[in-house]
Amino acid sequence: MKQDYYKVIGVMSGTSLDGVDLAHIHLTLYNDKWTFKIIESETVGYSQNWITQLKSAIDYSEIALKKLNEEYTKLLATIITGFIEKHKIQNLDAVCSHGHTILHQPEKGVTLQIGNLPEISSLTHQTVVCDFRVQDVQLGGQGAPLVPIGDQLLFLEYDYCMNLGGFSNVSFEQKGKRIAFDISPVNTVLNYYANQLGLDYDDKGQLSRTGEINQDLLSQLNLLEYYHQKFPKSLGFEFVKAIITPLIESFKISIKDKLRTFIEHVALQTALALPNKKGQILVTGGGAYNDFLIERIQHHLPEMKLIIPAAKILEFKEALIFALLGVLKLRGEINVLSSVTGAKIDHSSGVIYLA
Repeated sequence: MKQDYYKVIGVMSGTSLDGVDLAHIHLTLYNDKWTFKIIESETVGYSQNWITQLKSAIDYSEIALKKLNEEYTKLLATIITGFIEKHKIQNLDAVCSHGHTILHQPEKGVTLQIGNLPEISSLTHQTVVCDFRVQDVQLGGQGAPLVPIGDQLLFLEYDYCMNLGGFSNVSFEQKGKRIAFDISPVNTVLNYYANQLGLDYDDKGQLSRTGEINQDLLSQLNLLEYYHQKFPKSLGFEFVKAIITPLIESFKISIKDKLRTFIEHVALQTALALPNKKGQILVTGGGAYNDFLIERIQHHLPEMKLIIPAAKILEFKEALIFALLGVLKLRGEINVLSSVTGAKIDHSSGVIYLA
């Protein structure tokens, strides 16, 4: 008989490179409905050396990537162990870890999340469930987004669930199926330009607010092929490096104007992505703190109610959902939806390394 109560840690590192998100989660299944409680949560920032490595790893050789994977697995294990010791967490069922995405080219059958080597279980002395994306790509899927099954099981009361992170993604129900896809880059681009001004990020969008929209750049961004493709579809940092950044850099305008124009682009693409422009949308991820971005999304979606939740859910929703994905894998139950990723079948993805 399967248990119906789990104590797990969800671990997530996103493309915006804010750090490693960790959340100690209690998950309960009662009357076929999952509920959750976030006990402790924390973001452990990366050193500047690690930020530099993770940004440049897309260009690494196979040998260099192998070494980086080994070193990052050790780093992640140290961070996880530190979190467990700091909060005196005992009797865990598992640590459920996403790892950090370096390569994501599903059209070529390639996706790589480092930090998912088998050694992570022996280094943490915990059962670890990880490497959730590879199997989906092998089954012909995008390997992303993976969060939507968590939206379906934990946040079904909202018409839409949207995460504003390094990239934005949205999920919703349509004709009895969960649909989801990546909308556009967000903080991968906004943070890049804030960094050029010596800032970690554009706090509340204050810089963007003072810039002016370059209509020619905005038009060219909106005409990019990705935005006119049908779902399932997903984005990786390759898209930013190869297409977005070169396009923006071809315009000799101020950084503030680049930020302002890109904010408008994100807001407009968000509105265009939603089939129904009315209802309630749950907004999470670091971009939810960008007041100006939220204002511009609201401007383009005047009849949509934007719900920004309490900080624990806002900041740790992805860690929470990867905790759920890990539990579903432990139970041998579906945790990836073919309606979302385009894989041949719904399936139970991930690898389990026993303690």
